[in-house]
Amino acid sequence: MYPELFKIPFTHLTVYTYGAMLVVGFLSAIYLIRRLSRDITLNPAHITNAALYALIAGIAGARLFYVVHYFESFKDNLLSVFAIWSGGLELLGGVIAAISVIILYMRRHKLPIRKYLDILAIALMLALAFGRIGCFFRGCCYGKPTDLPWAIRFPYGSDAYISQIYPDPQRNRPEPQLELPEDFFGYYEKDGQILYGLKKKEALTPEQKDMVTSGPYRCLPVHPTQLYSSINAAILCMLLYLFWRRTKKNNSNRNNGKFLAKDGCTFALMLILYGITRFLIEFVRDDNPYEFDGLTISQNISIVLVILGTILMVIFEKYPFKSTPSRPSSNQK
Repeated sequence: MYPELFKIPFTHLTVYTYGAMLVVGFLSAIYLIRRLSRDITLNPAHITNAALYALIAGIAGARLFYVVHYFESFKDNLLSVFAIWSGGLELLGGVIAAISVIILYMRRHKLPIRKYLDILAIALMLALAFGRIGCFFRGCCYGKPTDLPWAIRFPYGSDAYISQIYPDPQRNRPEPQLELPEDFFGYYEKDGQILYGLKKKEALTPEQKDMVTSGPYRCLPVHPTQLYSSINAAILCMLLYLFWRRTKKNNSNRNNGKFLAKDGCTFALMLILYGITRFLIEFVRDDNPYEFDGLTISQNISIVLVILGTILMVIFEKYPFKSTPSRPSSNQK
């Protein structure tokens, strides 16, 4: 866990690893979109503008989704809704908002929506692969305890640790996973309020520090679900790219009759594959509460994504988009 990347000298500003990885993911996605869009009659300015609008909408949508989901945490201080730097984004909300904005932008400028969505689907998985690494360094989106050899332990006071020392009725867990003695708890001040809870590490005795670092009260090993998600996104990015190449090759032929090789099908496939894999990863995550028929909100949205992707796949296959010929690439004569 490495939430802070570095502090800017002579200032009080800190560059957080999570934010840095989001930026890396965004820039990588922009680069990939521009590369894959070379054979499409698109003004590069449109690509950059749409991506910037999508970034803004994605952050706002991810924050809004999180606030609505955990509104109880913001009731006492509504201004904290805007404190994005303190954490609290839900990816699916950002994806929905970003895709919606891109579709509106493309429609307004009368650009080939299906072609662009196909490329966006590939780039989105690339950005997600980097973004989930940021989640790993920040310690959010943690997994359930496990004895697998690749399990990891988060430090004292992390989100995973705090989750383990308290009961969680919302996850059908009436007892804490890690029984911590009472002397590890106490009163402390935060934002002008006196609160009772887990003591900060600097307030522990040397013996207590040893017990939470290498002794019986250290964090239980958990699934590295952030890395699962990152690897999954990288694999989906490659699979979608290969599928897109197949579609592109099919559309370049006069007899473009291959099954599921029409513009828009790559985007639809992304919804299906990501929906399925996210649904499965949720079973080993330990942060989201169970809602709606014993499933998390992300699992319920994943089901919707799979259904939506399947419907779109059928529509795109049955009603192929009739586009103008693509612009020849620079190496063609």
